Amino acid sequence: MNKNQKKLIIIGDSGVYGWGDLEGGGWCERLRQQWLKLDNAPIIYSLGVRGDGLEKVAKRYKNEWETRGELRRKVPEGLLLSVGLNDTARIGRKDGRPQLSEDAFKFGLKRLIDEIKKEVDVMVLGLTPVNEASMPFAECLWYSNKSCSIYEKKIEETCIDLNVPFLSIHERMINLFSFKELLSKDGIHLNTKGHKWIYNQISEWQVLKAWADLK
Repeated sequence: MNKNQKKLIIIGDSGVYGWGDLEGGGWCERLRQQWLKLDNAPIIYSLGVRGDGLEKVAKRYKNEWETRGELRRKVPEGLLLSVGLNDTARIGRKDGRPQLSEDAFKFGLKRLIDEIKKEVDVMVLGLTPVNEASMPFAECLWYSNKSCSIYEKKIEETCIDLNVPFLSIHERMINLFSFKELLSKDGIHLNTKGHKWIYNQISEWQVLKAWADLK
């Protein structure tokens, strides 16, 4: 192990975990595999948990990164945050209350990012779209692209306020004529094609490449 290699925590929900990609293990794993082949590329720790929303990530992030410093309790240099889709889901019916309201989500996200950026470099991803025809998910949760768009805007606004890099996903993906072909049958998880698409976006994100010192 090169002691000078940076370390990147990628934390979030089932998208980070890689659920739905039966070939490559998800966009995060695909990125990890790519960087493993490069000299001195950062070490990636993929920390996705299915079903996690903002509040659960906020509770576990500090312990997650502190136990992956490896050297003299040194925390990883960067954290890539991908969370929020589960917070948009409405409970019980289409017009039910969301898991976390828009205002509470933005307030909590701002506090979380503000805490993290005091210690490490933070980068943030937007949300993936959903197939509304497949709702409700798990017979009780209603996801919509309107909500996804609203919450992604909250993420973007927060990142602008805190001067943190943000990569829009929903806005880019929803404009693809074939975006539903990138989703699993359940309507909310990416399939293999979807994870490949996300991987391509992230692996070519200039902000991340510059942070990782990759030419």
